[in-house]
Amino acid sequence: MKKIHAKRQKEMKQTAKERIKYLFEQAKKAFNKNPSLSNRYVTLARKLSMKYKVRIPRELKRRFCKHCYKYLVPGKNCRIRTHKGKVVYYCLNCKKYMRFPYNS
Repeated sequence: MKKIHAKRQKEMKQTAKERIKYLFEQAKKAFNKNPSLSNRYVTLARKLSMKYKVRIPRELKRRFCKHCYKYLVPGKNCRIRTHKGKVVYYCLNCKKYMRFPYNS
């Protein structure tokens, strides 16, 4: 009985990862026409990741603000700079910074 449950849980996590990636693709497509819809897709992706305890991939994590959870597009609602060995994202919606280290 436990093996069946574990197998089912693994399938559900895999499906959740695929859906999260798909939601971010849709957010990217929808941003120019309807930014609020792309923000909704980010919210749904976050809820999926929390429900199924799946990590959002690193490249997708940097596409939304950690404070206001809005979808970020550089030049539109986000400013990206490098400073002292870090990549600094500045959200123009909530006026907060996110810093990510990088190896040069």
